[in-house]
Amino acid sequence: MSSSNGNRGIKFLAIASFLLLILPQRMVCQQGILDSTFTFRSGTVKTGNALDIISRQTGYNFTYDSRLIDQEKKTVMTFRNTKLSVVLDSILKNDSLVFSIIDRYIIISHAERHTALPADSTTAEKAKYITGKIVDDETSEPLPFATIALKNKGKGTVSNNNGNFGMKITSDFFNDTLSVSYLGYLGREIPVKKAYGNNLTISMKREFISIPEIIIKNQNPQEIVLRALKAIPHNYGDTPAFMTGFYREGVLKKADLQTYSEAILQIYKSAYSGTLYGDQIKVYKSRKIENTDRSDTLAIRLKAGLSTCLELDGAKNIFDFLSRESMTDYTYRLTDIVTYDDETAYAIEFEQHENVDLPLFKGTMYINTVDYGILNAEFEINPKQIHKMKDTFITTSSLGFNTWPVSVKYSVSYRKMNNRYFLNHVRGDLIFSSSHKKKLFNTQFKVFFELAITETELKNVSRFDREELAPIHSIFSKTIKKYDPLFWGNQDFLRPEDNLLSALKNMNVKLQEFSK
Repeated sequence: MSSSNGNRGIKFLAIASFLLLILPQRMVCQQGILDSTFTFRSGTVKTGNALDIISRQTGYNFTYDSRLIDQEKKTVMTFRNTKLSVVLDSILKNDSLVFSIIDRYIIISHAERHTALPADSTTAEKAKYITGKIVDDETSEPLPFATIALKNKGKGTVSNNNGNFGMKITSDFFNDTLSVSYLGYLGREIPVKKAYGNNLTISMKREFISIPEIIIKNQNPQEIVLRALKAIPHNYGDTPAFMTGFYREGVLKKADLQTYSEAILQIYKSAYSGTLYGDQIKVYKSRKIENTDRSDTLAIRLKAGLSTCLELDGAKNIFDFLSRESMTDYTYRLTDIVTYDDETAYAIEFEQHENVDLPLFKGTMYINTVDYGILNAEFEINPKQIHKMKDTFITTSSLGFNTWPVSVKYSVSYRKMNNRYFLNHVRGDLIFSSSHKKKLFNTQFKVFFELAITETELKNVSRFDREELAPIHSIFSKTIKKYDPLFWGNQDFLRPEDNLLSALKNMNVKLQEFSK
């Protein structure tokens, strides 16, 4: 293989995800932290910056209703051997606030037990919630990443790993129809008026298509892939779209959640052909939860999760295994033809040739048998070659530790609406192991990021101003400064899976959505 081809594979994987290993902050004894004395010499700063300074020095994060504190208000951050409680009273200047300690959090609240302000009743009346679970009709097993959407509308969501979903519907859509789709299953349609306010269990029937083996053998999978590539401009459109999406990312150390960040995003999705413009992301609202053990010597952070979601739109940033130039590096095999709603799709497995000595991909893509639209791609870095990717994924190593990727998997799906395909869902699941040079056992980290598109608009689409753009190549969790208990409002979101929900509850932080 030529060196140019080698650079092509490595470059794509470098874009796909970055990780940063950092040392956590200095540990301070949790007992009596409010009575512990500290010295600060920062002078006049904004209140929000003052709280950040305290967090860095004490190792404790703050949780509070953002309406309780004016983060832009100037305060004097100069104290010498002063109790932390006195420091907080001085910089916040609000006698009605009280402080309590839960785990590694300093909870700031009203003295009258109003830790979470009630949602505006008028806002609550604007939308009703449809919740449910998507399961296999025969086995009752949950179906992850199913598409749930209003028929022929731009509003929708996906189920989580446990098959659970939730979607807020206003009365404007009362007479619409809820459409549920899953590869290999017959589509379901449910009138919205019958789904309103209900916690549904939606059973999907698997559709087995009897395809004579001779038909499959006579199909050329490479030709199908090339047709899919050629059909992208027609299938995905030459006009931009405005999307709203829910993004989340997290890091688990063994079974313990270290960080969990989430956001409502607004996305300018540029045309798939005939334009030099790229995609843009603006963060509408965001929040994070930190649970790093300050006594530990190792933490891990995901870098460039937002940009990775854009890069993994493989119909726009052509998948390596879909590229005409790299097809000679892969073998393709047509393994099945499956149902998708009232249509069918080719299931094409791909894997790098054995004589290609580079870490490329293996997986399956699903291509519509009629219009050759790419419905879904599930792929991973070849497990036999992943050991060569350490320097690609680990950008900064902690002293004395050796860290390497164990598994890197991605999934991308598209939704067909009015004969045009739109990005629907992106998910990345990465596993890393880390060991200290002086210790025998390894520590495993699980990292995930996910984007679910909840609404798509084609009218009045314009690009965002430069100052509005999110720093998509940064460590997203570090860009978030606060926690908002009224975060969701009328926005759609993905409910955390059972293991995440359990981990969030184990953190013992009184958070509105996760304490129920």
